[in-house]
Order: sequence, then structure tokens, then C-alpha cells
Amino acid sequence: MKRRELFGLAAALSVATALAGPVAAQDVLKIGAVGPKTGPLAGGGAVTFWPNVQLWAHDVNEAGGIDVGGTKMMVEIIEYDDQTNPGETIKAVQRLATQDEADFILAPYGTGLNIASAPIFERYGYPMITHTAISDQIEDLSGKFPNMFFLLGGATGLSGGVVEVLTQMREAGEIGSRVAMVNVADAFGIELAEAARPQFEAAGFEIVYDSSYPLGTQDLSPVVNGARDANPDAFVAWSYPPDTFGLTEQAQIAGLAPKAFYTAVATSFPSYGGRFGAAAEGVLGAGGVFADGDAFKDYAARHEAVTGAKPDFWASAAVYASFQILQQAIEGAGTTDRAAVSEYLANNAFDTIVGPITWDENNSNAQYWTVGQWQDGVFKGVASTGREGAVPAQPKTGWE
Repeated sequence: MKRRELFGLAAALSVATALAGPVAAQDVLKIGAVGPKTGPLAGGGAVTFWPNVQLWAHDVNEAGGIDVGGTKMMVEIIEYDDQTNPGETIKAVQRLATQDEADFILAPYGTGLNIASAPIFERYGYPMITHTAISDQIEDLSGKFPNMFFLLGGATGLSGGVVEVLTQMREAGEIGSRVAMVNVADAFGIELAEAARPQFEAAGFEIVYDSSYPLGTQDLSPVVNGARDANPDAFVAWSYPPDTFGLTEQAQIAGLAPKAFYTAVATSFPSYGGRFGAAAEGVLGAGGVFADGDAFKDYAARHEAVTGAKPDFWASAAVYASFQILQQAIEGAGTTDRAAVSEYLANNAFDTIVGPITWDENNSNAQYWTVGQWQDGVFKGVASTGREGAVPAQPKTGWE
């Protein structure tokens, strides 16, 4: 592996060992973690994925370890940077399985990287509890990879939440029916745009602008200017972290200010609210949480105390919940045998910080947040497929 990857591995092992204290080798569970520390999705990984790896390891070891058939086992984290490159994700997962001999491997960050590495998880029999993968291929994927589970639902559900919120705003007389839609041209953005088009049409919306841009695009002004010139009532971007910030910034420069402004991944990041301040008020985004609930407040306080950073208001909690599910499955199965753990995963419900988790026939969690909005300095859930705590969406009143 590259020097920076080896450094990351050494740092992770040092942290895990410090947390675990002196324990016998047979009382340690080796947990692999693969995600972006460099490349276009590094910013998202740094907010949503890596801090929760650290927090979960801390929480497990602070409590004395995972109970495996009556034996408490501490966890060591073996981590690799996949550089936002599917090929590197595959190589890292394979290395964890064959050279590091990891007992379990945490699912990677991002839709495309999860889909790319799913065959390797399956080949070596690792359960794969995805926390940041959104796809309408869930039925096909779970059929091919029975040990693959999905927390954030499908593209149709996520885009359907946006259509639902915009429909409610239109019925309230707050917006019209003209929608400008753009997407990042990777698995996530392409699937969301494809799912949204027929949903908008069925709901009576007119897509007056429809464009995509490559992952990692630096200059988003042509996309935003095109959307502005179409004079939309709503702007919807199926975006990843760098472009979510870039699109918002460019919209302010270009004067794109509809009463419904939606960007996807990273809208829920605390840094989004920090960067845009009062201008973030009313911005809609992917996901959300029951921000006023005790479970999220307690988790957020621990997250900040242990990692020094705030969690985001969407997938951070789902990432941590996926690790809770893995731990509960190991303890429930009473063994580190991966086949037994996967069987337990498939046939049981789990209690997590996002609420109870159960699986449908395609190993997918059916109840998840779809849309949130910045209101009074907090990104609150406004639409879900069955979670409690949603608040009504509000029209945006410019970029003041």
C-alpha cells in the first residue's frame, strides 16, 4: 500500500491499542475500515465515516469489548484510504480479508464504492451493512450478495421524498411547478436523476432544466447559470459534498434564488451551516434526523466529546447505527463465525440511535429520512418513509 495508507494503518492501530489496553491476542477482534481520506469524497468521509469508526471503537472498548459467547473482545481498527477509487476499495478489502485476516470489515463510504466492493465482501463471506449507499438496484444486489444490507433505502424513496415536499409546498401556494434539476455523473447522481424524472412528471412538475456534471468538477458556474436562466420555482441537485458547497456558493453569485433550493449530500454537514450562516436558512437537503430527539442529542454530544467534531444531521447517525447492528449481530450469534453472524443479521431486528431497524425481503431498512432543511441553525428532518420527528418544510426567502 502507499506510504500514506500505511501511516493511516499505523495511526489506527495505535488509537485502537490505546483504547483497548493490554489484552491477549485471542481477545481482540480485528475490524477493517476502508474509506476515502483523499480524492473527491474525502471531505464526506472525514465528516461522516471516519469519526464514527473512531467513536464506535472507543465506545466498544470503553464498555469492555464485544461479548462473544461470554468472552469480552476488544476491537482493533485496521484502516485504509481508498482514495475515492473503486479499484483501491476493492484492493483494500481484499487485503483486509487475505493478509490482515480481519474478523469483520465495515462497509465503505459512498454508493459507487459499496457496489464496487460488494463482490469481494461476498467472496470472503463478510456481512456488509451499508450506511451510505443509496440505490434502486437493492433487489438485484441483495439477490447477488445475500450478506449485503441497506440502511439508507433506494433512489426512488429519496427522490420521492423531495417530490413529496415540493408538492406540499406547491399546494400551499409557496412555489410553482417549474423545476431545474442537475446531478453529479456517478452512480449516486445518475440513479437519483433517473428516479426523479418520472416522479416529477407524475406529480405535475415541469423539468425546465436538466443537466449533469462530472465528479470533481471545479467550475459549476455553467450548470448554475443554466438553471437560473430557466427561471425555476425549485432547484434540485443530486450532489456530493464538494459540489453541494460549490453549487450553493455559485447560486448566490449568480442570483439563483428559488423558494425551494435543494442540494443532496453534505447539506446536512455542520460545516454547511457554518460556512453559509444565515444564507443556509431554508435550504433543503438529503436525509435529516429527529434533531430534537434525545437519542440524537446524546449521540451528538458523545461524538463531539470523543472526536472533537460534530456529526452531520443525516448519515453520521446511520454509519454509527450500522456498527451498532454489526456488534449486536455478533453478540446475538455468540460467535465470530461470519456465516452465523450474517444469518443473525438477516433474521433479527436491531435497536440503534436512529431507532429500530428491521429488514424487508431485500435486506433493506424501509424507514429512513429522505429530506431535511436548515431551520433556526439546525438541519431538521422534514420528510421520511416512517421515522418520527419531522417538522414542516418552509419556503426559502433568498440568500440574506
